[in-house]
Amino acid sequence: MTESAFPVTVVTGSRTGIGRHLAEHLLEQGHAVVGCSRQATDLAHARYLHVEADVADEAGARAVVGAARKTFGRLDNLVNNAGAAAMNHALLTPAAVVERLLQVNTLGTFLMSREAARVMMGAKRGRIVNFSTVAVPFHLAGEAAYVAAKAGVEALTRVLAQEFAPFGITVNAVGPGPMDTALTRGVPDDKLEALRARQAIHRSPTLADVAHVVDFLLHPSSGMVTGQVIYLGGA
Repeated sequence: MTESAFPVTVVTGSRTGIGRHLAEHLLEQGHAVVGCSRQATDLAHARYLHVEADVADEAGARAVVGAARKTFGRLDNLVNNAGAAAMNHALLTPAAVVERLLQVNTLGTFLMSREAARVMMGAKRGRIVNFSTVAVPFHLAGEAAYVAAKAGVEALTRVLAQEFAPFGITVNAVGPGPMDTALTRGVPDDKLEALRARQAIHRSPTLADVAHVVDFLLHPSSGMVTGQVIYLGGA
C-alpha cells in the first residue's frame, strides 16, 4: 500500500447523475476517487476505483472505505451523494418505500460517515459533505417519507459536526433545488416551476453549481465551516 500523492475522495452513488458528475469533476481537479453504487460503472480513469456496494449495508460501507484505504493509503474526503426518492401522498406510501428511503438516505449517510471518520481521525483531518434537499425547509406535500429521511441527514450533519470536530473533521450538507436528474424526470413541469418560484433564485441549480459548493466544502479554506446546510437557490 502506497499513500496517494493526490487528495483521496469517496463519492457514493457515483454511477449516474450528480454523483457521476462529481466523480468526474474531482478527477479533473486531481483527486483520487473511490466511487460506489449497487451496479457496475463504465467510468474509467487511472485514479478511479469503483466498488459495487450498498451504502445502507454495514458491510458495504466498510468495503468502500476499506478499498480507499487499501488502494490509496488514506481517506481525505467523503461525499455522501447516494440517495433515493419517492413522491407520493403519505396515505398511498407503502411501508417498504419508507424503509428504503430511510435506509439509503439516512442510514447510508450515517454508516459511511462513521466508517470514513474512523480512518480520517488518525490523520486529524477530513471533510464530509452530505446531501439534503430544499424539500426539507419547504415541507413539500407529497414527499413526507423523503423529507423525513433528508431531515434526518440534516440532523446527522449537525450532530456529527460536533462529534467529529475534535478530530479535525468537518461535516456539512448541500441542499439542491430541483435538478434535471432521474429523481425529478417524472415530476410534472408545473410542480417543478412552483418549487423554483419558492426559491430566492428562480432557477434550477446546474451540476456545475453543485460542484462549486462541494469544492469549497472540501477545500482547506473551509476549515471553520461545519454543521451547516447550504441550500442552492435559497430556502
